[in-house]
Amino acid sequence: MKKLILLSLFLTASLIGQNNKTAKKSNLETITLGGGCYWCVEAVYENLNGVKSVISGFSGGKNANPSYQEVSSGKTGYAEVVQITYDKTITNLDEIFKVFFTVHDPTTLNRQGADVGTQYRSVIFYKNEEQKLAAQNIINALNKAKIYQDPIVTALEPFKNFYKAEDYHQNYYENNKNQPYCRMVIQPKIEKFEKLFKDRLKNKK
Repeated sequence: MKKLILLSLFLTASLIGQNNKTAKKSNLETITLGGGCYWCVEAVYENLNGVKSVISGFSGGKNANPSYQEVSSGKTGYAEVVQITYDKTITNLDEIFKVFFTVHDPTTLNRQGADVGTQYRSVIFYKNEEQKLAAQNIINALNKAKIYQDPIVTALEPFKNFYKAEDYHQNYYENNKNQPYCRMVIQPKIEKFEKLFKDRLKNKK
């Protein structure tokens, strides 16, 4: 509970601009994040106001067009990621990262809960210096504020590639809400997100 309160206070430290709801192409930006199983991360960001699309896929490896089975072996160098496209006039990189560090554990190396392997590593694939600096700043701030008991191990890697996962992985939570994994693992993450970002949901509750 203490960590949740501290995190909530940290998240309210900055305000998010919400004017100009008509997004132009020039206002769209993309960031690629890995926070364990992409089903979990995708389900959260699909509900954040300003996010236009969330695609589950793979980044950080070498061989082209990897399959889910290949990535699951942990031998490809790829991480399960989501590619998020958002409207900078409605949300911003700071908020995108705050959600990221809220809905996964950035202190466990190459694992999230029962999901273990380099494919589940906590990682931010930055596309430019702005993204890299913003990521470094929030990691430094979280560590300084001692939000987590252990140091953050989230890797910062330059973006090189992204391959979309198979169709059945897209919108997985929405299409499989009654499956045990969705109810036991994904739903609690969504509930935590909705509690801390209740004013930033696409459909406010």
